[in-house]
Amino acid sequence: MNKLLPKVSVITVVYNDVQGIEYTIRSVMKQTYAELEYIIVDGLSTDGTLDVINQYREEVSKLISEKDNGIYDAMNKGLAAATGDYVLFLNSGDELYEDMTLEKVFSSAENADIYYGETLLIDEERNILGNRRHSVPPRFNWKSFRYGMNICHQAIYVKRSLAEPYDLQYQLSADVDWVIRAAKKANKIKNVNQHVAKYLVGGMTQKRHRQSLNERYTIFKKHYGTFPNIVNHGVMAARLILYRLKHGKTRE
Repeated sequence: MNKLLPKVSVITVVYNDVQGIEYTIRSVMKQTYAELEYIIVDGLSTDGTLDVINQYREEVSKLISEKDNGIYDAMNKGLAAATGDYVLFLNSGDELYEDMTLEKVFSSAENADIYYGETLLIDEERNILGNRRHSVPPRFNWKSFRYGMNICHQAIYVKRSLAEPYDLQYQLSADVDWVIRAAKKANKIKNVNQHVAKYLVGGMTQKRHRQSLNERYTIFKKHYGTFPNIVNHGVMAARLILYRLKHGKTRE
């Protein structure tokens, strides 16, 4: 394969998810893209997760299994271990969309700072629930999150040279801050115009929704300013009300 292809570090963080980890590993190992490094960061699982990982140990470039101080501490460990030109965080239970996902992403444009695409929602039985409520913007920059995180974290490929550590003051929404900070430094951002990930609904952010919203408000205030943030949240609230009136339900 062409030696000029960028190397991609896919990082999976997991703790006690024996049901979901195999789906994630298999979606990575089936990729047709050769320049791939796969890193798993496990928080010393006790439910058999490590047994599943060890079944595919030859497919895993690096395995870190030790205590951590939460998901973003674990993600920082994966980021520190990465050697690829780009990083993608694909957490346990999530999947790459298809076998050729990485190949399609990196054939869409050369040397972008960030690549991004669409995400499908799935449940624990792997049933497809549909697209996220927020469609990805046709164009994306650091201001694009001002009305909410409209790109799933599992659908964003960031050049590693732009990827700073996650801010551990945020327990649930550090990924929002992380993407905005990377986008501020990016010159070329490419929408690949296709689905690139399957996201397993029902994670910790949804279970602790109020805390997540509070953190996001603080993050948006930091990046966009106090008054613009108040106005933007008014727009978000209006959009959510209209969506509920139209669809009768909410979707991430």
